[in-house]
Amino acid sequence: MIIRPVRDSAADAAAVREVAAAAFGRPDTARRDGTAVPDARAVRHEARTRHLVRTDPQGCWVAEDGGRAVGAALSLRREGLWLLALLVVDPALQGKGVGRLLLQRAAAHGRGCLRGMLCASPSPAAARRYRLSGFTLHPAMQLRGPVDRAGLQDPGDIPVHPGGPGQLHLLDSVDRRLRGAAHGPDHGFMLAHFEELLVADSLAGSGYCYRDGGEVKLLAATSKRIAVRLLREALARVPEGTDALVEHLTADQEWAVDVGLEVGLTVGTRGYVALRGMRPPVPYLPDGAFL
Repeated sequence: MIIRPVRDSAADAAAVREVAAAAFGRPDTARRDGTAVPDARAVRHEARTRHLVRTDPQGCWVAEDGGRAVGAALSLRREGLWLLALLVVDPALQGKGVGRLLLQRAAAHGRGCLRGMLCASPSPAAARRYRLSGFTLHPAMQLRGPVDRAGLQDPGDIPVHPGGPGQLHLLDSVDRRLRGAAHGPDHGFMLAHFEELLVADSLAGSGYCYRDGGEVKLLAATSKRIAVRLLREALARVPEGTDALVEHLTADQEWAVDVGLEVGLTVGTRGYVALRGMRPPVPYLPDGAFL
């Protein structure tokens, strides 16, 4: 087995996607007319891999056995914050040290960073690995289900409007205030691949939220009041007949749990938000891909 950097190529991006699909036990293709083609999520997964290889080539690694990808790690560093975006191992090789070696390579990219952040799966092995690496595990919740529109009748008095590239300085400013580092080039990717960016900017403060279909992908605000307004607006824009999904809520995000309950979403537990050298950003809902 060898561990090498991920290349900026379609083949490597597809290999990372395939091993991730196997590790998480979910299909990443849909059959149309008898031909297997990647679905939209798979296409975005490959695009994200290539994006991170370009911005953080020293943080992206793949494990190969006999020329076949059996594990991968994608990590990035932004202004003193190291983030692990993906760590996956083929189920047949889990528990044999492949994940530990990949994590070591990826973590070296964060040498010198005072803070670290990742969204961990419910896997006990993953939780153990991250805790032994010095991360504090914050049990996470998720909100899921159809949106009860009756709970959205009061729009609030804080204006929310669609955002775009012209607000990148505002977005990065909010990021730095909450997590000590901007998303920087990752906002360009999210603008290109997520359905909608919502922005609030008033005398009361600022914030933003990405939405993609029924999923609230990332939310950051300078106050809970603005965060509540953004989350309610994002849920109001979920298409009829589509279930909403809000993930990676820690106990510090009760404001988001309350909004979810108001609109009829179901609360469940799933995985962890793992942090090193920092407390959970509040009010903030991380995206698993870029945190």
